[in-house]
Amino acid sequence: MKIISWNVNGIRAILKKDFLKSIKALDADILCLQETKAMEQQVKEVLSLADHYEVIANASKEKKGYSGTAILSKTKPLSVQYDMGISEHDQEGRVIAAEFNDFYVINVYVPNSGSELVRLDYRAQWDKDFLEYLKKLENKKPVIVCGDFNVAHQPIDIARPKANYNKSAGYTQKEIDGFTRFTETGLVDSFRHFYPEKENIYSWWSYRAGARAKNVGWRIDYCLVSESLMSQVKGAFILNEYMGSDHCPVGIELR
Repeated sequence: MKIISWNVNGIRAILKKDFLKSIKALDADILCLQETKAMEQQVKEVLSLADHYEVIANASKEKKGYSGTAILSKTKPLSVQYDMGISEHDQEGRVIAAEFNDFYVINVYVPNSGSELVRLDYRAQWDKDFLEYLKKLENKKPVIVCGDFNVAHQPIDIARPKANYNKSAGYTQKEIDGFTRFTETGLVDSFRHFYPEKENIYSWWSYRAGARAKNVGWRIDYCLVSESLMSQVKGAFILNEYMGSDHCPVGIELR
């Protein structure tokens, strides 16, 4: 079973860049998309062109064409939850939890701290509340949490750590600490589990200054897995050959 996550940076924009061919080639059993930037019905209309998938979408309620998440699944989930149940966090369509027989798959698009770090304190609170939300789900079943976490966790996860540390959104100590809490409380960074020292492999590149061609990137997209489920994970991957967005797909394969 293959579970893949991809921040598409606009579902309608990426559709014009061979996205349907990419979906077919990826052949994921579950595909989690972030930053769809469209209303639920628009997402479903676009993704109706992808055969054999149930389509679940969540959209920003206040700001149209912003944020948004979707899950495509070959198997219909047992149940679906939208958002965290916290009004402050539930306006931007950032979370979908789909329940399957043996686990939950949670698709998340974590808020960016913004230019000048104007949203950093809000982001820190989000991390705490999201972890608590995950732990409540984990009390029922193991979780697989896929998405754009908007943080490079370690120096190995960012091409230029010194230049960005405590200056750029996504690489402040407050954000790093927030992510560390996920991994310290039993959620495994699946890619680092299999490749603890692998360098120069990223999932996001700025559109500026030819960053992708030079591989000046950040690893900010993750699949976190409950420790109790890790024995069933046989591999993790980053598919940086896929184009169409400033992010590339990441994922795991289950036995």
